[in-house]
Amino acid sequence: MSLRLFAALPVPEEIGAGLVRLQKGVPGARWRPVENFHITLRFFGEIDERMAEDLDAELANIQMAPFTVRLKGAGWFGKADPRALWLGVEAGEAVATLAGKCERAARRAGLTPETRNFHPHMTIAYLRGTPVDKANRFTQRASDLETEAWMATHFSLYSSWITRGDANIYEAEADYPLA
Repeated sequence: MSLRLFAALPVPEEIGAGLVRLQKGVPGARWRPVENFHITLRFFGEIDERMAEDLDAELANIQMAPFTVRLKGAGWFGKADPRALWLGVEAGEAVATLAGKCERAARRAGLTPETRNFHPHMTIAYLRGTPVDKANRFTQRASDLETEAWMATHFSLYSSWITRGDANIYEAEADYPLA
């Protein structure tokens, strides 16, 4: 049996609840539910249970102090064919440092290195057939967004279950404290 896994910082529910007001006015948007809001540190993909156990052990060894995070600004992925709307992450170098530690943990567990550059963000919607001007309008509307800051005290290993039509189901399999 294999698991579809990723490491992420959860977005506190009280922060997420305030973002729901942004979820309108974009044709083709499949808005993410508040319980799915997170900042991905590393997507691991489909891995078998043995490798998942090795990955869990490596992630548990990560040491890093807690840090302050906030969501700020917005954008989209996909250039001429928008495929996702995102909110930016402001956390100094801390999020990138933690993502790098997750990458090294993945390599020690035997996973293939990530080839894409890390871009800290929180996906708020996936898009299908959304015109560029509508994605741009969302970005302009959310450009001055700045949430309250929160303290990242842990990150989690999530499993992801793909569903048809609805949002994927994410379940925290393990939490790793930042101390």
